[in-house]
This record gives sequence, structure tokens and C-alpha cells, in this order.
Amino acid sequence: MSKLISVVIPIHNESVALPVLYDRLNKMASTRAEQFEFIFINDASKDNSFQIMQDLHKKDPRVKVANLSRNFGHQIAVTAGIDLSRGDAVILMDGDLQDPPEVIPQLVDKWHEGFEVVYAVREKRNGETIFKKFSAQMFYRTLRKITGLDLPLDAGDFRLMGHRVVDALQNMREGHRYIRGMVSWVGYKQTGVMYSRDSRYGGETKYTLLKMMKFAVDGITSFSDLPLKFASYLGFFSTIVAVLLILKVFFSFFVFHNAVPGWASLMVVVLFIGGVQLVVLGIMGEYIGRTHDEVRGRPLYFLDETFGFDREER
Repeated sequence: MSKLISVVIPIHNESVALPVLYDRLNKMASTRAEQFEFIFINDASKDNSFQIMQDLHKKDPRVKVANLSRNFGHQIAVTAGIDLSRGDAVILMDGDLQDPPEVIPQLVDKWHEGFEVVYAVREKRNGETIFKKFSAQMFYRTLRKITGLDLPLDAGDFRLMGHRVVDALQNMREGHRYIRGMVSWVGYKQTGVMYSRDSRYGGETKYTLLKMMKFAVDGITSFSDLPLKFASYLGFFSTIVAVLLILKVFFSFFVFHNAVPGWASLMVVVLFIGGVQLVVLGIMGEYIGRTHDEVRGRPLYFLDETFGFDREER
């Protein structure tokens, strides 16, 4: 019996790319012996993406559609797709055609060789600014060092996961999700394949600088307590600086007799200590806020409508 491959695709305002994406997925699947299901997760699109997905489902039963009750974000949409999948392996990819469907056979072939995770490594990043390329390279390398995880460099969410990894992810229900880090943390036999990432087919990127920064914070705080240690080191450093400044004032007044009355030095010390305290409180607040979110234990998402799924099986 042929294996079933679930392709999970989160969608947010991708009406331009959707028809082309489906055609390329269909063409790819026609060359393979495996069976495929294409799971589109609509993350509260404001264009007609949801209608296009429904039309694709009516035309092809392999297309399955889930509509989230609101915009929960990319990582939660991916999680919903993983939860709804029923394949022997699950492939994650974006819906803007930056992840070429033609790479999927390479991922599947490596999976047949016995790898539980096959990630796609970006050999080229077409259509991206120099700043984005540089910041991405620095982020991945920094995260790898401070977390201790064997994170593949220059690899995004475009990857294949075997059923053991999928089962593990379904048991990990933290709200602030960094899926590529979670997959690395799970372990098992992993490998990569090289590919050239294409430019967006249409529309604008959904990852603004602010969202990229939040994504980076989620990745770091989910797998490392180094920022908390940094806060402690910063506190010790500020204490040492304050003591040195006190000694300087003492010697200036009692030994050298050249102390100049004024408020400048006092303001420098106060602002320095105050700034350090705010940084420390901010770092602690990030972790406390995440702990608060997890303690509440709310569901990660809610489904509004689904098409093509057997709800009773879930």
C-alpha cells in the first residue's frame, strides 16, 4: 500500500499564488507513487483566499481546508495543520511559492531512506534584501550557540517530518511556538537537502520587522535561559561600575581635593542604574509573561469551518 503524505500549508492573503500553487502541487503529485493530501489552513485571510481554497476542495478531494476562527499567526496555523494531518509523513511549506513544490520529491526520497526529518536548506534566497539575508544568517547562528540545539543553518519551516516527530509535536502544546526549534529538540535521524528559495509569487511578505523580532524572541526564550543569566551578569556589572564611581568620588574629595560640585555625575549614575534595572525587569517580564500564558492552559486555536476532514475521527 502506498504511503500517504500530508502537505500542510498555512494561508494568509495568498489569493494570487493559490491557483498556481495548487497546479504545481498537482503536477508534482502526478509524478509520484505516494498518495497526497493538501491541507490548507486559512489564518483569517482578508482577501478571497478562503473561497479559492473551497473551490479547489470541490474540484479535488485531496484538497482539505480548515478555517481558523481568527488570525492566530503562522506557527499556530502550522500547528493546526499538523493536528489535522493523517499522513505517514507531514510536509510543512509556505503558500507564497517561495518554497517550490518541486523540491518535495527530494524530501520524500530522503524520508524513504530512513530519515525522520528532512529539512530544506536555502542555498540561495532570491528576492530578499541584503538586510534580511544578513539578519537571518546572524539569528540562526546566534540561536544555535546560545540554545545548544543542533539547529540546521539557513533552514526554515519547509521540511518533511515522519510520524514519530509529528506525534511528538502534537504532544508539545506550548503557546509561544518555534516549530523549527521544536523539531530539532525532538531529535531522531535528520538530514537536509539544498534548494534555491524563490521570490514571492505575489503580494507582500507577512513577516514585518516587528514580527521577525517577536519570532526571534520566541525562539530564544523557548529554548534558552541565557537572557536571564545575562540579566544577572548585567546586574553585577552595574554594581561594580557604581562602586568604582563611588571610589572615584571619594578619592577626588578626600585625597585630590578636586571634586567639583554638580549634578552631572549623579545623573549619570542614576540613569545607568535605572537603565540596567529596566533591562533586567524587561527580560524577567518576557519569561514571566510566557509562564502566565502557559499556566492559563488555553487551547492553541479554534476551528471555524473545515472541508474534507472527518470530524468524528478527531
